[in-house]
Amino acid sequence: MAVWIQAQQLQGDALHQMQSLYGQHFPIEVRHYLSQWIEGQLWDAIDLENPQEELKAKRLLDSLIQELQKKAEHQVGEDGFLLKIKLGHYASQLKSTYDRCPLELVRCIKHILYTEQRLVREATNSSSPVGSLMDSMSQKYHQINQAFEELRVLTQDTENDLRKLQHNQEYFIIQYQESLRIQAQLSSLATLPPADRQLREPSLLSKRATVEAWLTREANTLQKYRLVHTHYQKTLALLRKQQTVILDDELIQWKRRQQLAGNGGPPEGGLDILQSWCEKLAETIWQNRQQIRRAEHLRQQLPIPGPIEELLTELNSTITDIISTLVTSTFIIEKQPPQVLKTQTKFAATVRLLVGGKLNVHMNPPQVKATIISEQQAKALLKNENTRNDSSGEILNNNCVMEYHQTTGTLSAHFRNMSLKRIRRSDRRGAESVTEEKFTILFESQFSVGGNELVFQVKVSLRGHVKTGKPYAWQWDTGRVPFIVPDKVLWPQLCEALNMKYKAEVQSNRGLSEENLVFLAQKAFSSSCVNPEDYRNMTMTWSQFNRESLPGRNFTFWQWFDGVMELTKKHLKPHWNDGAILGFVNKQQAQDMLMSKPNGTFLLRFSDSEIGGITIAWVAENPNKAGERMVWNLMPYTTKDFSIRSLADRISDLNHLLFLYPDRPKDEVFSKYYTPPLSKAVDGYVKPQIKQVVPEFATPNPDPAANPTYMDHAASPAVNQPHAYGLYPPIGDPMLDADGDFDLDDTMDVARHVEELLRRPMEGQWSGQQS
Repeated sequence: MAVWIQAQQLQGDALHQMQSLYGQHFPIEVRHYLSQWIEGQLWDAIDLENPQEELKAKRLLDSLIQELQKKAEHQVGEDGFLLKIKLGHYASQLKSTYDRCPLELVRCIKHILYTEQRLVREATNSSSPVGSLMDSMSQKYHQINQAFEELRVLTQDTENDLRKLQHNQEYFIIQYQESLRIQAQLSSLATLPPADRQLREPSLLSKRATVEAWLTREANTLQKYRLVHTHYQKTLALLRKQQTVILDDELIQWKRRQQLAGNGGPPEGGLDILQSWCEKLAETIWQNRQQIRRAEHLRQQLPIPGPIEELLTELNSTITDIISTLVTSTFIIEKQPPQVLKTQTKFAATVRLLVGGKLNVHMNPPQVKATIISEQQAKALLKNENTRNDSSGEILNNNCVMEYHQTTGTLSAHFRNMSLKRIRRSDRRGAESVTEEKFTILFESQFSVGGNELVFQVKVSLRGHVKTGKPYAWQWDTGRVPFIVPDKVLWPQLCEALNMKYKAEVQSNRGLSEENLVFLAQKAFSSSCVNPEDYRNMTMTWSQFNRESLPGRNFTFWQWFDGVMELTKKHLKPHWNDGAILGFVNKQQAQDMLMSKPNGTFLLRFSDSEIGGITIAWVAENPNKAGERMVWNLMPYTTKDFSIRSLADRISDLNHLLFLYPDRPKDEVFSKYYTPPLSKAVDGYVKPQIKQVVPEFATPNPDPAANPTYMDHAASPAVNQPHAYGLYPPIGDPMLDADGDFDLDDTMDVARHVEELLRRPMEGQWSGQQS
């Protein structure tokens, strides 16, 4: 009951204003006894301009009456008896008043709550709204709704004043015509005989004097009524302020979230609330514009000298500027095309006009055209400079008519099958590569509002930019302005972006830990520091990020990180989500961690030496020195390996791997991902099975029928000897084709090669398959 408790502490004029809110339409006793219930309802969730919301309003009315009746029933004692009768009477009164127009009850209560909160804030010099009504919405959203209510009241007041002015002016004109008629009668007396003239003249002169006195008095009254036009200045000032909050704060934040979502950030959220605000703005602006035009018409109808003419001209110019800003700013790209475009590849985009339905733009459906422009052209557009209409390429299917969707009230154009046919590149400078050249897609249209009364040329380009070529073109810039790309960014900023991108690409709630980010910092800066604070103020340049190779490698930091994401997304996501993959651990760290654990303990880490590789490190005895233990490392697995056999199955194959670091039995972690055993032979055919083996750790089985066939091949990991921690040399293998893939088309060839590798007699096993 925070609002009502504080409202009761108001004094002086504020208290009188609060008391004047109540009456037969809504008794103050109802506010007092149901204060907690009233402040707990979602009044602002009901759109008063939408007739379909009437059912919600009816439910609130019924609930209010039920609450009143319950409150009445609980009253006891002598005083309670009178209150019981009074509350029951109020319940009946509210039902009869609002049963056929429940939205008016909502409007009434919203106005009461808004005014009370304003009075309390003014009295306490507090800028923050109070009360449990705020539990259902943010402070900013509530302030926006409050401003709309204030605009509604101001607009209604000026409408009432304008009607009074029109009524008085029409009556003034009638009386003025009467004065002209009297004057004409006086003039006609000159043609009458003197006796008749003397008889009629005094009466006409008296009438003329009375009418002229009335006209003089009413002329002054009309001037005062016309001064109400100054009230529009307050309304337009509040309109500008509200529009700035919605367009320059809320809509820009949505566009920023949309840009970050393209880099892996959370979804930008829907546009429904923004559209409802923009539509309310459009409706209020248009109502005030029509009022100003009517005021101008009244002035022309009766041109009484005064400063009103200049004021109305200024008001008309201001309101037109406000609606122009609204229309051009609410033409937005709802669905962005990809950040990387390839020629001859389809892509889609959607543009939307948030005020299209409210301003009836769909009555004459506009057409939208998409063109691709260069970085220089886009920068010129941002500066409102004139640019040539030349595009920097050709887009197929780049014209689309905006469609109005009645159910959602949206006006949008869906480009479903655009394709970049060709691109015209500029001369590159310095070290800039083809894929670093930036472009943007410009959407253009023309809207007419109010039956071609106003025509707007609108343009909107992508919030970020697109690149053409390989998909390494991740959005590096963390700024808000398109094409203004920083030379370097702070490491914490980049960490936030990398974590966002990683979770989005891998589609996992498990992001990068602080230890992971320290590992990445060590890799990015070739550093051995382990304290995160040491990197807090360090910056990374674009060259360090994706132009210069890492020390001793032939790939960049971003290429390595992108490879990790691709591998995890395609093959390792469940294991990453389970926490089975440490991943971001270097070789020395892995050795230090494993040497304190029992033999057979292993961990999974991303390869330092290969893009998109993951390796297994485990601790075991050193076969060359009795009693000594060492850490072994397998050659990295890549996507190619996992397309043949999954990680879980490969771990299952290696019997010497017992515990996942620190001490979890491997079957407990990975068994749910093992491939089920093959079925028995069908029609006399036996399916071959591929498994991996590490020769130094293979345990031979004398019964070949009970043990699956093992193979050692280049794509499977080869053991890294303890003294060798460099790049693993490839091992030639006649089983692999030129691309390193298995040729499984001819099972006989596979079987013969298995036979050669393991030197086992296979003739009896395979003879039954030949036909």
